[in-house]
Amino acid sequence: MAKSKGGATVSKVWELCEPIVTGLGLSLWDVRYVKEGADWYLRIFIDKPGGVDINDCEKVSRAVNEPLDRLDPIENAYCLEVSSPGIERELVRDDHFEQFIGADIMVKMLRPVEGVGRELGGKLTAYDKGMVTVTDHSGENSLTFNKKEAAWIKLDDFDA
Repeated sequence: MAKSKGGATVSKVWELCEPIVTGLGLSLWDVRYVKEGADWYLRIFIDKPGGVDINDCEKVSRAVNEPLDRLDPIENAYCLEVSSPGIERELVRDDHFEQFIGADIMVKMLRPVEGVGRELGGKLTAYDKGMVTVTDHSGENSLTFNKKEAAWIKLDDFDA
């Protein structure tokens, strides 16, 4: 998956969608605008306690479709997808990390870390200004790194 440099697009879509999603009793987890092959996708991830279902996704899709057309923040033709962040949800925003301090996570680093490799798991024990601390399951070893050094950081075995 190739991410676009559509940070401004994502910000505009976030600003438009957040009050709509909140008004439906849900929370906005993430917005991504990505190119896969020849196609562009606008992905809106929603959440709520207990998880979302297809009806929630359909409600949000219908609710944001017309305002998105009116705002027209995207030049290209794109496919709108609304979904749950999933069980192994990716932690992206600062509030995701802060919300899940103490949770089990999986990390895939961009480059191998000495003594650890590229993949590691453990508890998210701290987060501060982009710096992530993971403590292994024995509680004996910790690794602190900038989240930009990770390809992804996901919850491991999340129970909505």
